[in-house]
Amino acid sequence: MRPSGRNAEQLRTVIIETGFSRHAEGSCLIKCGDTHVLCTASLEERVPPFLRNSGLGWVTAEYGMLPRATNTRNRREAAAGKQSGRTQEIQRLIGRSLRAGVDRVALGERQITVDCDVIQADGGTRCASITGGWVALRLAVNKLLKAGDIKSDPLTDHVAAVSCGIYGGMPILDLDYAEDSEAGTDANFVLTGSGGLIEVQGSAEGATFSRAQFDHLMDLAETGIAGLVAAQKAAIAG
Repeated sequence: MRPSGRNAEQLRTVIIETGFSRHAEGSCLIKCGDTHVLCTASLEERVPPFLRNSGLGWVTAEYGMLPRATNTRNRREAAAGKQSGRTQEIQRLIGRSLRAGVDRVALGERQITVDCDVIQADGGTRCASITGGWVALRLAVNKLLKAGDIKSDPLTDHVAAVSCGIYGGMPILDLDYAEDSEAGTDANFVLTGSGGLIEVQGSAEGATFSRAQFDHLMDLAETGIAGLVAAQKAAIAG
């Protein structure tokens, strides 16, 4: 039995509230169980220097956690004067993942920055950030389309992410912190809505895992991504 009482193939309850920030071009608050992340997408009519005069747009991301997002207070990274390696790794993952679903020629020479701020953490913050970050990006792009600033939709597909792992010898979907902290294997899967693989991060925390177990985790991930994409569609339709 999982600590949450969920079955092996069950996502946590997913709630996506759009328009959470009045100033950002696109925003949402995504709640995956007790993991809550505020995602905002900000548009700038410029690109990084290495893309100037290339005709290509750029999507990037930043990630952070509030001091009391976890059980104990974490010092603000700004106060420490530098980002942790974990933060840098996660925001690069978010940026890579979102760019995989973007036609950068259609976007044109402009940049969209997706900020993902973890308000409350209970496992899977990077996955929630990617899933919610795509919704914020979608809403920002919708404004560009509505204004006529771009001629065609640069978003080629949905992008979402989910964790899977082996807990108590059983492959399970969407680990919360209690499961993640004791899982024998932990993996994050980033997929498009049509099932294309963007990135897989997986490691054995204890004993090694087999190809058959990995295939089982992949099957669980596909099930989870389908549910997350459905939640994204419902959010942007509303």
